[in-house]
Amino acid sequence: MASNQAISDPIQAAHELKRLFDEHDHAVFFGGAGVSTASGIPDFRSVDGLYHQQFAYPPETMLSHSFYVSHPAEFFDFYRKKMIALGAKPNRAHTKLAELEAAGRLDAVVTQNIDGLHQLAGSKKVWELHGSVHRNICQRCGAVYDAEWICARGHEDEHGIPLCPECGGRIKPDVVLYEESLDQRVLMGAVESIANADMLVIGGTSLVVYPAAGLTQYFRGDTLVIINRDPTPQDHNADVLISCDIAKAFDF
Repeated sequence: MASNQAISDPIQAAHELKRLFDEHDHAVFFGGAGVSTASGIPDFRSVDGLYHQQFAYPPETMLSHSFYVSHPAEFFDFYRKKMIALGAKPNRAHTKLAELEAAGRLDAVVTQNIDGLHQLAGSKKVWELHGSVHRNICQRCGAVYDAEWICARGHEDEHGIPLCPECGGRIKPDVVLYEESLDQRVLMGAVESIANADMLVIGGTSLVVYPAAGLTQYFRGDTLVIINRDPTPQDHNADVLISCDIAKAFDF
C-alpha cells in the first residue's frame, strides 16, 4: 500500500508537483472531465454535472450509439448544446502540461475528454480515449468536419441532422458513445505510454468509467499521484493525494 501523502493546500500541491516532475524523466498524465471544469466545461458526475441536470432523456441514453441511430435530431441537439464548448479556453492545468512536455518532463497525456483543450494548449502527444468533438466524420465518404462546422448549421436536413455537403451522407461525431468500443490504436498507445512511465499523475477523474479507468493497472513506475476533488476507488494506491483545484495545483 502506498504512503498516501495527502495535500489540500494549492501552494503546497504546486510545490510538490514541481518537485516530483523535476525528479522524473518519463511522467504521464491521465485526466478526466475535472481537468476542464476550470475552463467552464461541466463534468458529468459532480453535483453540478450533466448527470444531475434534467433532460427529456437521461444523458447516458442521449450519448449512446443506439440513440444516435434512432433519435438523431435529439442527439445532435444535445451534442451541440452540451458537448461542444467552442468558447472554452485551456486553463493552467492544460498549459502547464504542454510546458512540461516541451521541457521533456512529460511523455504523454491520456485523456477521457473530448474537448481538444490539451492540443489547443500546445500538447503534442495526446491519446484521446473517447475521441474529439473537433472531428465529425461522414459515414458515407469519410470527409471530416470540425466542431465549428457542426455548430454553424446550414448543412443539415429539416430535422437538424448534419449531412455531408460532398455526398449527402450522415455525419457522426468522432467520439466514443455508450455501446461503442474504444479505438484500439488509441487504447494501445495509451497503455504503452502508461506502462513506460516512471510517474503517473491522475487528475480530474472519478476513476469509475471503464475501460478507461482500468488503464492505471499497467503503471509500473515508482510514483502515483491522484489529483481529484472527491475520493476515488484507487486512492489507497496513491503515493500522493491532492484534493485542491487542479488548475491551481499545476500553477508552478
